[in-house]
Amino acid sequence: MTFNQVEVPVIQRNDPLASITAAAEQYNNWGRWGEGDVLGTLNFIDAGKRIEAAALVTSGEAFSLSQPFDTNGPQKGWRRRTNPVHTMTDTGVDAERGNQGFPHGFGGADDVIAMPLQCSTQWDGLGHIFDRGKAWNGRAAGDVVTSEGDLVTGIETAAAKVVTRGVLLDVGRVLGTGGELPDGFAITPEHLEQTIQAQGASSQVRRGDIVIIRTGQYSRVRRDGWGDYAGGSAPGLSFTTASWLHESEIAGIATDTWGFEVRPNEFEGAFQPLHQIAIPNLGLFLGEMWDPDALAEACALDGRYDFMLTAAPLPITGAVGSPVNPIAVR
Repeated sequence: MTFNQVEVPVIQRNDPLASITAAAEQYNNWGRWGEGDVLGTLNFIDAGKRIEAAALVTSGEAFSLSQPFDTNGPQKGWRRRTNPVHTMTDTGVDAERGNQGFPHGFGGADDVIAMPLQCSTQWDGLGHIFDRGKAWNGRAAGDVVTSEGDLVTGIETAAAKVVTRGVLLDVGRVLGTGGELPDGFAITPEHLEQTIQAQGASSQVRRGDIVIIRTGQYSRVRRDGWGDYAGGSAPGLSFTTASWLHESEIAGIATDTWGFEVRPNEFEGAFQPLHQIAIPNLGLFLGEMWDPDALAEACALDGRYDFMLTAAPLPITGAVGSPVNPIAVR
């Protein structure tokens, strides 16, 4: 795919709703896979795509693309999003003192974790975002997600689907200073294509791929502290990439930032308008708070930017998002 194949929407800064409405009409996959579809762009991943991905494994190197899940994470409580709380329910102390009630010196440790499903590295499911009362595939939002969860497109529907070719676009390394884009940097289709050209043939994006965007923001906060990583200013995708996301026919896209798209958003008074197009209208899976840094170093070293990626969500019935430990294998 090349940039000149797509038409870039104009941002009407004085009329955000007009821009959102136009993009939702122009970049829309409703009905593409039938009225009953629950997978959206994951339909682009088929058996052939998985075979293609497996053939990319030559060195056997494996990279986890997950940030830690612990109380030191980035969340600050916005909309009740907190960091994980990890508690031990059985410990080595209990085993040593023989108060666990097991025979013959048997002992063990157990633990429990309490956390929002989108507190660290995660997928946004198709029930996560609505556009003017509509969920993915044109369904009424209230018919999809109720107090009982996502009754139609719960994240469990994707549990066995996310194994495919991954492509790293290290925009931070290509366009940034010291490998990092500044907060507020809006990544346009031109920037994506410039990165592909700079990285070479292995970063050409194809149907069914999952694209991982490295902005370098996570590198910065890991060095300098979280600050306003959760919800504050950040580099990210411009609203104008809606065309690129649609025409590229990718299965999903993930970034190393909290919110995927550029923050502050490009419209006055708007909130995450690219989400409003990508999830309910395109049916596109979005990943946030991924850690591509070690993978990026390996890719830069040998010039190979594609790999096999497995990034299965936990099959949590009715969930609209899920923690994930993505693994890139080269």
